[in-house]
Amino acid sequence: MGVTMGLNLLLLLAMVATNILSLYHLSTTIQSPQSPSSQPFPIPEHLIRQLQTIRAAISHHMHNQPSTDTTTTDDSNSKPTIPSDLLLYAQLSPIASSCHNHPDLLHKYMTYTPFSLCPQDSDLGETLILHGCHPLPRRRCFSRTPSKPPNSLPVNPFPSSFPDSAVIWSSPKFSCKSFSCLAQSNPNLGFDITHEISRFTSYKTELDLPIPQLVQIAKSANSVLRLGIDIGGGTGTFAARMKEHNVTVLTTTMNFNAPYNEAVALRGLLPLHVPLQQRLPMFDGVMDLVRCGRAVNRWIPLTMMEFLLFDVDRVLRGGGYLWLDHFFGKAVDLEKVYAPLIGKLGYKKVKWATASKPDSKNGEVYLTVLLQKPVSR
Repeated sequence: MGVTMGLNLLLLLAMVATNILSLYHLSTTIQSPQSPSSQPFPIPEHLIRQLQTIRAAISHHMHNQPSTDTTTTDDSNSKPTIPSDLLLYAQLSPIASSCHNHPDLLHKYMTYTPFSLCPQDSDLGETLILHGCHPLPRRRCFSRTPSKPPNSLPVNPFPSSFPDSAVIWSSPKFSCKSFSCLAQSNPNLGFDITHEISRFTSYKTELDLPIPQLVQIAKSANSVLRLGIDIGGGTGTFAARMKEHNVTVLTTTMNFNAPYNEAVALRGLLPLHVPLQQRLPMFDGVMDLVRCGRAVNRWIPLTMMEFLLFDVDRVLRGGGYLWLDHFFGKAVDLEKVYAPLIGKLGYKKVKWATASKPDSKNGEVYLTVLLQKPVSR
């Protein structure tokens, strides 16, 4: 308490002294009028020295004020300091620099009433995320919830249907306003459970890698599968199937014209609402498996693709697996561009299969790859 009062007194005296010195300088200037053509009256050196002394004293005192977390090795010469973690956690996460590249979108997104309900503009937020503006800057409004939430949620990750009342369907980008509409419009979107229930279970072409075969491959290599990431995993069917094998898989997905994140969560799985260009929010070397679904394909810029692969390498443990599932591109690019890029990782090839893309007019081919990271480097 005494130190705090002393600091406040010092700051008060510094402010008074600064004001007195400023008044002194002002009175000196008034007593010595200058012609309009003359140079401004120079600041006296003694005034500059006094101001510098005051600033140095305040700075020194601020950096040596006591804290509740002190480490003393010598009672006669202890120097209490501010805990570094207090300084670290007092900082807000910065806004991604790409936000400033889209001022119109950013201004529209940041036009809201603080401490009230957030606007219904999830599509605008997702647009900013896809442009690299992440984390989003809006922090002081309350997220909306459905007006009539369901009384119960599915326990089975393959439910007969999803409850429509669990989703806010107000997004203008949603072409459908119900899960049944989405299932009927296109069964490949992932909302048709009768279609999804057969995925990852059988072997139809060389490009397929059924989950039982994946589990057997890991078992034969004495490699344990416990944690995984499904990049671009849609509605989370891969995570649902891996859950049956006691493997926890996180699904990264975006709400492209449909509530994919909500669907993953309704299956009792964990969605990660992150774009492909974002650094994976996991620590180094903690994941056993990373699957890249059909969202990872040739439309990704080559530099971003390289960053993604090396970030996958960062989160995979030694002996972990990278699975590129049905990656597609032109055959010539696959040979000259993507194969060398994948080869930079230096992983062991467990599976490498290619096949022509059906109805392709540009010579595109599919590639399915299962790679194992070296146990040690």
